Amino acid sequence: MSLPLPQTVKGDSASERLRTLGLELPVLAGNAYYVHHRAVGSSIHISGQLPYKDGELLGQGVVGRDVELETAKDLARHAALNCLAAAVGAVGDLDRVRIVQMLVFVASTSDFGLQSQVANAASELLIEVLGENGRHARTAIGVAGLPLNTPVEIQMICTAV
Repeated sequence: MSLPLPQTVKGDSASERLRTLGLELPVLAGNAYYVHHRAVGSSIHISGQLPYKDGELLGQGVVGRDVELETAKDLARHAALNCLAAAVGAVGDLDRVRIVQMLVFVASTSDFGLQSQVANAASELLIEVLGENGRHARTAIGVAGLPLNTPVEIQMICTAV
């Protein structure tokens, strides 16, 4: 059985595709304890990003108990968008970002089991915006809790193209 693949949104550049989706890269707040990205050789490691928008955490709780699947998917898209902002901070231009690996943490009940569907929403956004540069290796993990009681946190490894 073959699954349909997410499609790249129409547009000449990743920035145009992002605008077509009605999105823009956020400005990430600084932190005294960590940096949003660190380059090691040709790899760019993106710190775990939470689903913040305009400085506000968009959700709290545990998926499968307090948070519905569709809400968790939306939160994953916001966290992925924040990862893209960190990647652009490292390479300077959205069209130069290639996602290598994504790690998605989902605070969920022990019987939830749909962490990969939450992660799919973030993967879909990356492919819609970056096309082939958005396809990546991925792991989705259910955890007991995350910082600030957020339902989703995403960490990435990228490279510049």
